[in-house]
Amino acid sequence: MKRSALLNVMTAAATKAGKAILRDFGELGKLQVSRKGISDFATNADRRAEKILHTELAKARPGYSFLMEESGDVPGDDATQRFVIDPIDGTSNFIHAVPYFCVAIAYEKKIANGSFETQAGVIYDPITNEMFEAELYQGAAVNGQRLMVSGRSEIDACMLATFNPSSDLYALRVHKALGAHPLIHRVTGSTALDLAYVAAGRYDAACYVSFKHWDIAAGRLLVREAGGSITERMEGDKKLLLVSNTHIHSKLASCLAAA
Repeated sequence: MKRSALLNVMTAAATKAGKAILRDFGELGKLQVSRKGISDFATNADRRAEKILHTELAKARPGYSFLMEESGDVPGDDATQRFVIDPIDGTSNFIHAVPYFCVAIAYEKKIANGSFETQAGVIYDPITNEMFEAELYQGAAVNGQRLMVSGRSEIDACMLATFNPSSDLYALRVHKALGAHPLIHRVTGSTALDLAYVAAGRYDAACYVSFKHWDIAAGRLLVREAGGSITERMEGDKKLLLVSNTHIHSKLASCLAAA
């Protein structure tokens, strides 16, 4: 997959932020502090990574707007184009020194109906040095190798990445509905990296509720460009996202329809 100039900018920014995150991750084992101290350290690591990403992307694309996990909306001169940033997706894993987290960047453009459409996405795992990337209508790749969702069709052989059920009634209903199928369930703590793994055919499906836009903007495009299927809907003020290979999607979507 040939990178566009925009993807080159995004991957370079993700790599630079990833190096800073790795340095901070290496310091976690040396910290002998309270839980609050570690949480503060992780928050600062998040902010440092976000600042690097914002600086690098704004330098390469001056005037673009930003939507970022830590800083929220940062308007630019151009309100029709923006970067969506999650500097460390999987912060709880990071805090506990669990090596499953990533940098997620999406580039979005405002379309005719006034909404934003993701044009390019990057998910970088600094632990494995895997750069997942996709561009609209151009396919998806990891470290230059084309990505494709899995071809598994037997539900009991499929692996689903999902969320921890909470006291929220809608989340509980969704979780119960998913449990009706004999899938292998995994709760990993990083939505963006899970979506990249679906695109890579490592997981066969993923399902989430009550996520933030920066959690899924890049990964959703990766799945689509890797040939996957996507269902996204609102239930009142609750959001649901289901992604999977094409073989099992209708089965999973059907069981969630009544949730």
